[in-house]
Amino acid sequence: MEAARPSGTALGVAIRRASHQLYDSPPLVFNDPIAVPILGETYRLALEEAEASMGESFSLGMRAWVVGRNRYAEDKLAEAVSRGIRQYVLLGAGLDTFAHRNPYPSLQVFEVDHPATQEWKRELLEKGGLAEPANLRYVPVDFECQSLASQLQSGGLDCAAPTVFAWLGVVLYLTHPAFRATLDFIAGFPGGSGVIMDYALPRHALPLEEVASRDRLAARVQSIGEPFQLFFTPVEMMAELTAFQVVEDLSWAEMNARYFANRADRLSLSGRSSRMVCARR
Repeated sequence: MEAARPSGTALGVAIRRASHQLYDSPPLVFNDPIAVPILGETYRLALEEAEASMGESFSLGMRAWVVGRNRYAEDKLAEAVSRGIRQYVLLGAGLDTFAHRNPYPSLQVFEVDHPATQEWKRELLEKGGLAEPANLRYVPVDFECQSLASQLQSGGLDCAAPTVFAWLGVVLYLTHPAFRATLDFIAGFPGGSGVIMDYALPRHALPLEEVASRDRLAARVQSIGEPFQLFFTPVEMMAELTAFQVVEDLSWAEMNARYFANRADRLSLSGRSSRMVCARR
């Protein structure tokens, strides 16, 4: 991502979340009343144009993945809060709206992202008349020259307290050293802490019928300067998570069974390339 430009993929994710609120059949997999207002007049036309492709296979699958992973993350957060977690960190938050829907008065939310993306988000919120919640703290991090740990500590995060991290739609764009450094940082938090993230299978592990679709998507994100870089098989991911004692790794089929069964529309995960992980200490 260029230093002066917000994330293009973050906008695409936000449009898919908003499209789910407007165009998919009830019951919604992920109910987000802020998803449409945050886009406001700035992206009203883009959201209207998205309706034309709602029924296409690629659009259905991508939208299902976006809302499914958000639903999974917030379900796992609810479990963590019931165990006493009071800090929630969104890594690569983009236009995530959880802090504006936060039902837990004692939960402090920290949003980490590139300064340009955070400035863009705050401008959209201001234009939409959406007030910033009192229990939200923005933590701008330029990973080229700043440390995640030091920025979070400066932003008020208590590194001695159990904390849950959400890392959605990010791992795929990282180098392995950057991934490893962040995971080691999370693993240094006390018992009860954990991470919720998604990851993608490498090209050689995909079914043949999904390779062309992956290649098209990879070319698309490459063209906007946010290329795919990091992939794992489930065995490789488990090897990365040895510091965590409780690990859940869900396939597309398990996500479909949990969130998309018996729907009146065709919204479901159609590809096997991505998986969800929840790991905690």
